[in-house]
Amino acid sequence: MTATADVPTAAASPLPAARRRPPAGPQRRARRRGAALGLLAWLVGLLFFLPVAWMVLTSLHAEQDAATNPPSLGASLTWDGYRTFFGADGGASPWPSLINSLTANVCSTLLVLVLALPAAYALSLRPVRKWTDVLFFFLSTTMLPVVAGLLPVYLFAKNIDMLDNIWLLVILYTSMNLPIAVWMMQSFLADIPVAIIEAAQIDGARCAPSWPAWWPPSPAPASPPPR
Repeated sequence: MTATADVPTAAASPLPAARRRPPAGPQRRARRRGAALGLLAWLVGLLFFLPVAWMVLTSLHAEQDAATNPPSLGASLTWDGYRTFFGADGGASPWPSLINSLTANVCSTLLVLVLALPAAYALSLRPVRKWTDVLFFFLSTTMLPVVAGLLPVYLFAKNIDMLDNIWLLVILYTSMNLPIAVWMMQSFLADIPVAIIEAAQIDGARCAPSWPAWWPPSPAPASPPPR
């Protein structure tokens, strides 16, 4: 008679718990919402681009095709309008006017930077009393309607013999852009820690020579130390 020994079986090890996954419903809704927002952004971008595309397309049509109502989108394209504009057909050249506009804009921009930077520096680091009212005054000068100041400016330019003078445009552009430039630079320079400028002054730097010591105010991050 043979005896059989009961061999103990090893207890089954519990299966590893599956990682919990977020429900498929919220993920699907988030993807749909992202796709809808992306599509909406593309549609808004196309709406802003359509007027520019329409102007470019109209400029490539002949004058009789561009003046039709409704517009003829399938009309033949031509470069005759651009040839006439640039004087290829014997007309007046636009380059003197373009150069005058470029000169007035570049000179007024440089003059605005030269005048706005010290004013914004003073308002941000050495603020005056009620400096918010001062900034509001700067912005309020841009609210003047152009038509209201057109006649006085014309009479002033006529009395000082500066009509048809490019430097009058430089002065006008500078006076129009200077307030908003001071306001924008003040908010930028206000982020500079005063301790940096005080440290440069302790080292003997004056106000103007100390600018290279703390400029730019947001340096690049330092590289990590080698391991």
